[in-house]
Amino acid sequence: MSKTLRLTEKWMQRGLWVVALVFASFLIGLGGTLVGDLPKVEQPLSLDDFMDRPAATALRSSIKATEAAERDAHAALEQAQLKRRVAQADSASASETFNNWLSTRRATQLSDQDPELVARSRALDGLKDKERAAGRAAEAQQQAALDARQGAVRERRRLAEMEQAAQQALNAEYRRIELRVFLYRLALTLPLLVAAGWLFMKKRQGTWWPFVWGFIFFALFAFFVELVPYLPSYGGYVRYIVGIVVTVAVGRQAIIALNRYLERQKLAEQLPDAQRREELSYDTALTRLSKGVCPGCERPVDLKNTEIDFCPHCGIGLFDKCPACSTRKSAFAKFCHACGQAGQRNRPIPEPVVRPS
Repeated sequence: MSKTLRLTEKWMQRGLWVVALVFASFLIGLGGTLVGDLPKVEQPLSLDDFMDRPAATALRSSIKATEAAERDAHAALEQAQLKRRVAQADSASASETFNNWLSTRRATQLSDQDPELVARSRALDGLKDKERAAGRAAEAQQQAALDARQGAVRERRRLAEMEQAAQQALNAEYRRIELRVFLYRLALTLPLLVAAGWLFMKKRQGTWWPFVWGFIFFALFAFFVELVPYLPSYGGYVRYIVGIVVTVAVGRQAIIALNRYLERQKLAEQLPDAQRREELSYDTALTRLSKGVCPGCERPVDLKNTEIDFCPHCGIGLFDKCPACSTRKSAFAKFCHACGQAGQRNRPIPEPVVRPS
């Protein structure tokens, strides 16, 4: 197409394509901002929204209390164990001292030491009692720490069960929100795609085509970038099914369009040569000729062969002679390239002569 345009027109066409792309970029930015804000329509959710709040609060408070009790019990246990070790050391030292004294008394056989024996025995019994009391205190603190730890485990297990059930409900709600947000996107982008299809079919070659193409680019970007990646998969089934349906629909329309095109071409090839060339637009004919194909049937033709004046496939005239200078020229040219004589396509239609009756 660019080979058939005037130089100024070519550069203006390129500038208009830049306008179309810039217009599409601003539309894409606006659409992306709008689509990005769509999830804000839904209320933010948390795990606590799907739990029994009073029960969860009570469990968390109980866990904190049992953890604090466990820490206190461990601290008291350390103190009790320290006291127990001190009592054991005192008892062991006193036992060793008593045994040494008892050995000395047996050697001397002094009867006047009997009261001291009783006193020493009582003192040793007192130390043993302290050792046993420290042991009982340590065991009590161990029991308290164990009770606190087991209580915390039970409370955490109950809280974990509640959180697991709440997580399942939250995930299900997230899936529903994802589907709703996708429907919001679909409700926004599908009309844009339909409008873009209508503009492509009806207005893509009109006066305002840069804005039409900019909107088409924007609609395609919104559909394939802002919508398709967020299509819920449900294990991949939805995407594959949607892909199959879209492919079948597009393929069916493509097959129908191809068959219609072939029917139109068959009907066109049955028309007279002059009528067929008259129905072809000048730009379309030059564009097809520049690609080395027949303007009528779009089949390849060796246009450099000077012996070919008609398409060997459909019979449409490709070259003729200028009526003024007899130079071989394109049958679709408006003027003769040798003498400037108007061609058949550019000659005014003579008005019918009205004869008096």
